[in-house]
Amino acid sequence: MVSELTVKQEGKIAVIEHNELGNIIKPLVKEIHLFDSYIAGTTHLSDKSVIETLKTGDSLVLLREDNKFDSNAVMILTQDKKKLGYIPEKDNIIFARLMDAGKLLSAKISDIEQKGSFTKLAIGIYLVDF
Repeated sequence: MVSELTVKQEGKIAVIEHNELGNIIKPLVKEIHLFDSYIAGTTHLSDKSVIETLKTGDSLVLLREDNKFDSNAVMILTQDKKKLGYIPEKDNIIFARLMDAGKLLSAKISDIEQKGSFTKLAIGIYLVDF
């Protein structure tokens, strides 16, 4: 009989932070800066008001998505799971492979720039290491 272990990526940090074990492990968690990019697809959001609530330094959640247009799609969400967009297709292959290999990645907003009616959200992408 084969035993399988299913790892739920998006909840690892939450489980650690809200648990007694988190008091021990949290100081050992470090974020390793990998890359600077921006959030693609923000013009297609159905609820653009989510952008107005963001500020520089906000932590974001990265989630692999089964996407018929891009097999390496990595969706970007707010901490309360509101969709913001994607890592641009030109940048996403390495991050998709890391996440597929079980690595935990996160992002933080590094800059918010208003360009007419468009809001450019610059992000830093991080490997969460224990």
